[in-house]
Amino acid sequence: MALLGLSAPHYESEVTQFLQSLKAANPKLESDQQAGRALLWDKTPRSLDEQSRQARARVPQKPYVYQSN
Repeated sequence: MALLGLSAPHYESEVTQFLQSLKAANPKLESDQQAGRALLWDKTPRSLDEQSRQARARVPQKPYVYQSN
């Protein structure tokens, strides 16, 4: 239909409609999600000294960790 200049009717899934209504009911939801993400995942950059120290302290892992000998 798009080739003929006709547009398809606008479709929104039930999930999209639910998320839009949830965000409309709780406008602070998105900022709370971003704050939670920052708390759990966003880390401050490590200094070069810290990176170097961690690299030197790393213990090499054996190829098969479950083998006892």
